Amino acid sequence: MKVVNLRQAILQAWKERWTDYQWAINMKKLFPKGPTWDLLGLSDHLLEQALVGPSPNPLIMSYLKYAISSQMVSYASVMSAIAKFEDYSRELCVKALLELMDMFCDRLSCHGKAEECISLCRSLLSTLAWLLRCAAYCTEKLKEGSDGTYGEEQLELCMNQIEKTVSKRKNRALLHIARLEEQVTWTNLEQALIKLTENQNKISNQQLRLRLEECIGLVKSIPIITAQSEQNTKMEFPTVHTLIMLEGTLNLTSDTQSLVEQLIMVKRMQRIPSPLFLLEIWKACFVGLIESPEGTEELKWTAFTFLKIPQALLKLKKCPLGDKDFAEDVNTAFEFLLKLTPLLDKADQRCNCDCVSLLLQECGKLGLLSESNMKNLVNKRTADRELAPRLKSAENASIQPNPGLILRAEPTVTNILKTMDADHSKSPEGLLGVLGHMLSGKSLDLLLAAAAATGKLKSFARKFVKLNEFAKHISGEGSKAASVRALLFDISFLMLCHVAQTYGSDVILSEPSTSGEVVFFETWMLTCMPEEGKILNPEQGFRADPTKVESLVAHLNSSTEMKLVYVATCFCFAVILFDDYFQDAECQVKWHEVCSCTPAAILEVLNAWEHGLLTFEAVQKITDNIKGKICSMAICAVAWLVAHVRMLGLEEREKPLQMICQLVTPLYAENTLQFYNERVVIMSLILEQMCADVLQQTATSIKFPSANLDPIPYRNLLPVKKPIKEVLITNFNDILNKGWVDSRSIHVFEALLHMGGVYWFCNNLIKELLKETRREHCYKAVELLHSVFCLDMQQITLGLLGHILPGLLTNSLKWQMLMDPPGRALAKLSVWCALSAHSSHNKNQATAKQRKRHREDIEDYINLFPLDDSQPSKLLRLLSSNEEDPNILSSPGDRTMSSSLSASQLHNINMRDPLNRVLANLFLLISSILSSKVAGPHTQFVQWFMEECVECLDQGSRGSVLQFMPFTMVSELVKLPAMSKPKTVLAITDLGLPLGRRVAAKAIAAL
Repeated sequence: MKVVNLRQAILQAWKERWTDYQWAINMKKLFPKGPTWDLLGLSDHLLEQALVGPSPNPLIMSYLKYAISSQMVSYASVMSAIAKFEDYSRELCVKALLELMDMFCDRLSCHGKAEECISLCRSLLSTLAWLLRCAAYCTEKLKEGSDGTYGEEQLELCMNQIEKTVSKRKNRALLHIARLEEQVTWTNLEQALIKLTENQNKISNQQLRLRLEECIGLVKSIPIITAQSEQNTKMEFPTVHTLIMLEGTLNLTSDTQSLVEQLIMVKRMQRIPSPLFLLEIWKACFVGLIESPEGTEELKWTAFTFLKIPQALLKLKKCPLGDKDFAEDVNTAFEFLLKLTPLLDKADQRCNCDCVSLLLQECGKLGLLSESNMKNLVNKRTADRELAPRLKSAENASIQPNPGLILRAEPTVTNILKTMDADHSKSPEGLLGVLGHMLSGKSLDLLLAAAAATGKLKSFARKFVKLNEFAKHISGEGSKAASVRALLFDISFLMLCHVAQTYGSDVILSEPSTSGEVVFFETWMLTCMPEEGKILNPEQGFRADPTKVESLVAHLNSSTEMKLVYVATCFCFAVILFDDYFQDAECQVKWHEVCSCTPAAILEVLNAWEHGLLTFEAVQKITDNIKGKICSMAICAVAWLVAHVRMLGLEEREKPLQMICQLVTPLYAENTLQFYNERVVIMSLILEQMCADVLQQTATSIKFPSANLDPIPYRNLLPVKKPIKEVLITNFNDILNKGWVDSRSIHVFEALLHMGGVYWFCNNLIKELLKETRREHCYKAVELLHSVFCLDMQQITLGLLGHILPGLLTNSLKWQMLMDPPGRALAKLSVWCALSAHSSHNKNQATAKQRKRHREDIEDYINLFPLDDSQPSKLLRLLSSNEEDPNILSSPGDRTMSSSLSASQLHNINMRDPLNRVLANLFLLISSILSSKVAGPHTQFVQWFMEECVECLDQGSRGSVLQFMPFTMVSELVKLPAMSKPKTVLAITDLGLPLGRRVAAKAIAAL
């Protein structure tokens, strides 16, 4: 019907003085079918007719009020009609509109389609802009001084309506959506707000001015729709402590930025106050210093504490962590730390120095502390140390403190790197002197620890790889030059082996060369060097030229003294028999070929010995020749023998083990090359680690030259005859009782993870968590498990979210395990793991030990979770077996909106990534649980899971895992009492997408 007929019907009702209910009945008779009243513009026509004169028509206004009360017209259409009125000089009309708004502005709702809900948001924003313009008009009138009493009354009414509209959380949420949806309208609102602010100071009535200021502040706060949760009131935070212990124990070479990001994530998720957060970092560092084994591990912890952690704090300073100044937080943390006198005294005794003062000086250099605060803290600690017990023996006084040595080693690393950049061919003797000095005492370990803590170890190792390559190349040289070149090759080889064993082989490996150039040490390390958990093929060493191998065996078996230069017609490469006079400089030793031929030569010797062709003394002479000058030959020989012994039966191992015993015993003689004693010390450490696993497996005991030192720390921690599940449970209960994880426990967990696998490790620890019945124990276990899972967060999260959780949620027999408190604790742990894994999975932060473990095949996840929606995934089919109505889990294509459509798909997230795939299907499973007819502990678990997601999102980790949540899940979530809050809906939907805003508007408008 035409609009003019609707207008005529309104005029007829006014002429005949119909009552409001008579009007409604007659209107429905006149318009029995057809478009809705909103489409006919009923609200616009009623207001247009009601506001014709200087005052509103009360009868027509009563028709509109009846239409609102009986829901003939929507709130959105009424507010849109109000916002079109611009003649603010007609005070009575404005007052009538304000009274009309007062009917419904605090109970807005819409149960229609998403477009109608978005229309409600837009209309509300337009109406608020109208109210601000009206208030601005009133202030203009007050400024001009015309009819002050009436102007103040009108302004009061506007402010009342603004407060009533904006103070309600639901309205603020709708306005927030509208602000993102209608940028132009929001700009107009801001302009009206600016105008109102300018007029505010010109109002003479102070009480009115203060109230107007409050209204302006209320409108300005509309974008801030969530309040920060209260901070944690605890004093101890096991997750931070364990994360620091894990980084200092296993990941010294990892990027500092990755550590900072993990710490920030933990701080936000657990809402830790900044001073206590920093205090926990320092506490963990001092505990690590105290309990670290002597030797390399102690130096690594010292470098971590005094070099890496201050640099990490410097990066933390650049991140917004709280309202206070970061320097003040650091100062407060040190104030708390100084109260832990027994801990600091123990650390000072262990390090033989004032650890806190050294740390304060480092923090002062980096600008983390002001000069005055630093001096004050140093003075306090100095006064406390006067009362501390000290070891005053002469021996203790002569020991140089490791922290001081590490701090001096850091600039030395930079100088050595510069030295290594020079042309080696110009001054090889000078370079040899530098390397020899590095081998003395614990200089090498100090330099490596300092380089690792400052992120320079990769560059350090690459320099020695290049030096090792340089020593391969041959140019005309005399006997002295040949000796220097041999030593450069040997020392660089030893250093690289030591680095690989101490810090992992990843720090040595380079990017694949485009030229196809083969780097000898990298190739040997990957194919021949024994490492923990690495399986080697002994036949890798048989690729050398048989002629060269035969010649090398002959020379090794000769009684003549071995020299470094050889002239031969068959090959020019090997350790040589010749007298001291150098006759021909054109044919030189190629040491990489010597090392490559050594395994095959050893096999020849071993076969000859086993067949009785060689005596024990002859074999001893051969092994003496191998280790007599160049230690790298002995390392290559032992490396092959270790791989060979693993392949032999029990009765066949005797002679290979005897050869290993002969090779690891150093040969001290007067004619050995320079720095032999220093090289032997490094060689012995390398061989001891190489042989550790095979000696344990064969129950063989070999006395290494370093036997007077402590054994290799953290090796063979698992009991031989105890099931690994018992070890895991015992270790977990130990850390739960202590409340924190020590370095030894970290290594035990690492060994169990490697031996049992990711799923076994995670599944058994989750079972232990679900056995807990006390709330405080459950939450302590969650904090500890989250940090332990950092051993391999990516793979453990895949196992937890992709296998363990679905298994619990889809099996009704296991639902009782999800009761509170263990079920709530598991939900918290799952969210923490999901957020941690998702925040780092694109940044390639896996450690060397993580990369050694088996990775889940992506095809496993593709088969478990299909890419298309044509059929329900395996998880959903599992769940459907527990449903009364299997149609609940019908294909998403049968619904108006695909049940699997999520923000991640609109953002074109790579769904072939296993973690993305697992997260998407977990949320599909959760959505199916919410929409099912069966409620139980699994439904409560879903609520806890989503609540934890919202809590963590409040802390700044927005835009991560919830992007995988299907849009259709929002309407199901708001049916849960704990989730039916506007701020929850805003938190779980992606408001950056038009579809996300419509879904949020529909859910909030229905609350």
